[in-house]
Amino acid sequence: MLAVGVVSSHAAHAVWSGLVIAENVPQPAAIPPELTQFEQTLKDLFGYNQFELIGQSSKTLKTGEEDWLAASKYFALHVDARGENDAGYTLNLKLYKEKDVLLETDANLSRSSPLVIKGPQVGSGQLLLVLVVKDDAQMHRRRRAEPANPISAGFNRLRRAIHRIIP
Repeated sequence: MLAVGVVSSHAAHAVWSGLVIAENVPQPAAIPPELTQFEQTLKDLFGYNQFELIGQSSKTLKTGEEDWLAASKYFALHVDARGENDAGYTLNLKLYKEKDVLLETDANLSRSSPLVIKGPQVGSGQLLLVLVVKDDAQMHRRRRAEPANPISAGFNRLRRAIHRIIP
């Protein structure tokens, strides 16, 4: 009974990851809702006035060792969580452009602030990799509004199984 109490008291966290094209345009579009909480920080840090979300993914971390993929037409960010630490999560990140690996790095994702990594130049803009820890309740509210696609869910389970067999 004690073990059950310890497990249930541990709060699950979800990580939202996004691929963002940042650029300067004469009439910027509204910022995506996923980025509004740190819009001014992005503008101050990178000097761009428009941020377009081109790919995203959310994953609830139960063990702290899950992996997932945020993909767009040309880019994909593979996130491999390597465990939980006092501040957040240790991650291995791989950025792909089609099938080529552009970047592989280890990073620490804090529970208290987003992780933003400046990627390659894309046209007149810059690719940004954004990861944010959210509490599980925020993610479940969003999931109820958008039912899961059974084909995507099955494909993701198959991909993870193959990844475990062939790293």
